[in-house]
Order: sequence, then C-alpha cells, then structure tokens
Amino acid sequence: MFLKSSFTTLIVGVFVVYVLHTCWVMYGIVYTKPCDNPKSTNCITPFLASNPKLQLSIYTSLRPNAEGGHTLIHKEEDFDIDKKFERMINVSLPKKTRNNGTLYALIFVHQVGVNPWQDHRQVHLVAQLTTYMVPKPPEISLIAGEDQTQQKKRASANPGGGTTGTSASSDHPVAHWRSRLTFNIVGDHFIFDREYLPSDVHRYLRKMVYLPLLFVDELSNRVKDLMEINSTSAELPLTLTYDSISLGRLRFWIHMQDAVYSLQQFGFTEKDADEIKGIFVDTNLYFLALTFFVAAFHLLFDFLAFKNDISFWKQKKSMVGMSSKAVLWRCFSTIVIFLYLFDEQTSLLVLIPAGIGSIIEVWKVKKAFKIQVCWKGAKPTFLFGKLDESEKRTEEYDTLAMKYLSYLLYPLCIGGAVYALVFLRYKSWYSWVINSLVNGVYAFGFLFMLPQLFVNYKLKSVAHLPWKAFMYKAFNTFIDDVFAFIITMPTSHRLACFRDDVVFLIYLYQRWLYPVDKTRVNEYGVSYDEEPKRKSHKD
Repeated sequence: MFLKSSFTTLIVGVFVVYVLHTCWVMYGIVYTKPCDNPKSTNCITPFLASNPKLQLSIYTSLRPNAEGGHTLIHKEEDFDIDKKFERMINVSLPKKTRNNGTLYALIFVHQVGVNPWQDHRQVHLVAQLTTYMVPKPPEISLIAGEDQTQQKKRASANPGGGTTGTSASSDHPVAHWRSRLTFNIVGDHFIFDREYLPSDVHRYLRKMVYLPLLFVDELSNRVKDLMEINSTSAELPLTLTYDSISLGRLRFWIHMQDAVYSLQQFGFTEKDADEIKGIFVDTNLYFLALTFFVAAFHLLFDFLAFKNDISFWKQKKSMVGMSSKAVLWRCFSTIVIFLYLFDEQTSLLVLIPAGIGSIIEVWKVKKAFKIQVCWKGAKPTFLFGKLDESEKRTEEYDTLAMKYLSYLLYPLCIGGAVYALVFLRYKSWYSWVINSLVNGVYAFGFLFMLPQLFVNYKLKSVAHLPWKAFMYKAFNTFIDDVFAFIITMPTSHRLACFRDDVVFLIYLYQRWLYPVDKTRVNEYGVSYDEEPKRKSHKD
C-alpha cells in the first residue's frame, strides 16, 4: 500500500513539474526582451517606423522560385498593415496544375510604384496552394443504388471541379485546392536587441533595419476547405485573409506551425494534422491556454484511472455485486466504437486511445467470466469458471434487468438500422453495419448501465465498485465535454460524452443513498469485518 501511494505521489509530482515547466516555456515564447537603449548599435529598428507607403502583390507560379513564369492574381496599391481585410478572387489554373500538378503563391510586400522583383526593400514568402490527399470514397444508397441524376446533383454541389466518379474511387493521392490563404504582418514597432534576438523570428528578418515581418498562416489551411482538382477545373475560388499580428502571437504561431510540420514528418497524415490545427485556429489564445491545462489534467486522470482500474480487476476474485453483462456490453461497445472511428478515418488522437480501451475491456471480460484459454496444438479451448452462491444471486438480478431492458432496446436498434438503410447513404454494407451498431451504442448504450444500477439497488450497496478508478473517469467525463467542442469528431461520438454525465450523476446518487457498510463484501470479495478475523486467525 505504501509503494502504491508513493508511486501515485511521484506521478502527481512529475505532473506538477511538467505543468510548471510548460508555463515557463510558454512565457519564454510570448515574451521578447526589447532593446533598452534604442540608440545603441545593438538595437535593430523596424522599417515600418518611418511609415512607408506599401503595396501588396500576390502572384502564382508552378515553381516556388517563379521559374517558368508567374501570374499576378491580386494587388493592394494602398496597403495598410493595420487594416484587416478579406478578398474573394478567382484563380486560373495552368494545365499542369489541372493534371495533378502543384501551384504556389508568392506574396510580396514592397514599396508603392516599385516592381517587387526589383525592390531591394521588398519582403516575400511562398505558400503552396495545392496539397495531395486520397479522395473520400463516394457514398451510395445500398438499396436503390446511385443513378446518373444523383451523380449530377453531387457534381453540381461542388462547382469548383469537385469529385468525379473516376477520381473518387482512386486510392492514389490527387491534387486538392487550398481555398484559403491567410497571412499576417507584425504591426508592433518592436525594437530587437541583437543579444536577445529570438531564433524563431530571426528567419523572418531580411535586413538589420528589419523589414516587415511577413507570416503565412499554414494552420488556417483546413481539410474542410480543400477542393479536389480535376482536368476540367479551369478556375477555382481563393479567399485572401489578412490581419496584423502581435510579436508574441507571431512567435507562438511559428512554434505551433513547426510542431505540426514535425508531426507530419513523423507520419501524421493531413487529416491527423488537421485535428491539431483546429485546436489552435478555431479558439482564441485564452481559451487555448485553458485547453492546455484541461488536457494536462485529462492526461493525469487518464493515467490514474488506468492504474486503479487495472489494479482493481487484477485483484478481483469475485463478481459479487458486479454486472457481468454490463462488462460484456462495455467490451462490445468499445470494439464497435473503435471500428466505427477507424471506418470514419478519425484522427489518431481519438483512434489510439479507443483501441487501447478495447484491449483492456477484452481482458476485463476474461476476468469477469473466469475464462481460461487452453491450447491443444493450434486450436484454443475456452474454459469458464463456476459461480458461487453470492455470484449466482447477483447473476439473477443481472439477467432480470437485461430481460426488461431487451424489450425496449432491441426494437429501437433494429428500427434505427432499417431507417438508416432506406434513407441514408453509406460507402458499403460493412459501413452500414458498423454505423447501425455504433448508433445503437451511442443512442441507447447508456441503457446497458442500468443492469449495474439495478444490481446496486437490489443489493443496497455500491461498495463492490472500483470507486477510485470511477472517480478519475468521472472527472475525465466532464473534461471530455470540453474537448467535444474542440476536437473534430463524429456528432454521435460527441453526444455520447454528454450521455456519460447522466450515468455519473446516477452513480453519485447511489453512492450517497447506500453508504459503505463494513459488513458487506468489498471489491476483493472480502468484508472489512472479516479482515481482522483472518489476521487474528493467522496469528
């Protein structure tokens, strides 16, 4: 017991050190030491301090260095860096781009009336307007099929050259158009000190009397804004968004953008990186800071719940007071949810924890039903343990609860599956089966917690439940409510987070209603009154 307590204290201590270290690192990112004496030779002054007249020019080119020609697509002759704007333009695509090629945007900020290619005080950045992704498979009606009229309707819904039947069925990456281009310029007339010049900003400095700090916001490029390019896409829309930015915010975006790029280098797909982008782009910095602390506590509670849950089931000797059917259902539901998230190509941030949870639930089923696997050559044999009298009584309550529950649950699930088959579209029959099962799990899955509530009611006790692990999971349930609005996930998965809140409140009510009785058996199949007797008997 002392070792367990010491280990938990160590983990909490490491967590506190991690949070404090992260806060210190974040402070170092957003704070930059200014030059104390502006007249010193160690100071780097901004070119914008002289209020020059600037012009914005944006070109497109097949190559990032503009070799082979470039085309002007937009210009702002009287460019005010403090004035926010958004422009919608149409961009003509070269033939090479339409044939699964690339296209780049070259953004110049230069002096008015001077050719940007000849202006020695110009600053420019290159942004890629195309990316490559595997097209999403088309969804069809499994009963009626898909006729030519429906295909035309889907094509007209994407006038920019959307998915065609040929490209959509391909497993090879095809060119997609980034319909948004967001860029910023630091509006602060900040004076840098050469001795404390941040390395992340140094790459954007063009002169020692530094030119405008131009930054292309790659985090704003989301998967939902992508449009598939095909051979008929002669022209596509592009939304230009500009706003000034503070130096601290610029440095923060640089670090986040580099972090996302590093994840992609480690094998994260565009879709996986998009989930992380959504956390930064769709929320303000204050809410983002709150999200960090929430995520840190979520990680801590996840670990503690995992440790206590494994410890509880590892020492579990009896299923008295525990609903075995609820354990079996939880195992089934977590596997179905994992298969559904995998079929929907959900982010790894959600998929990996769901997969680990499925493996743990399978192990719990093995413990709950006392299953032993014996191998005779390559053929496994499953042996089930016997129940004692107390376990049989619990099993009777469990079976009775499931009997009443089946009258409500099965018609609802079957009716929902038939409705989905007739009126909704799916990629395949497998997709329909998985979606029907997971909708049953999400919509009515909380009903399968009722047998455990019924067993608690009949036994008038909750002492048999793993309360430590349960409380950690309960805290994470409320944290999941926050993440439900931040991380992109299927709507049904998001609603399930709020469903768990109701179950948690019912368990809390039973905890209050049935206080701990030391004459009842605990989670290890032993009552508190029996423990002193056993110790004295051993003595």
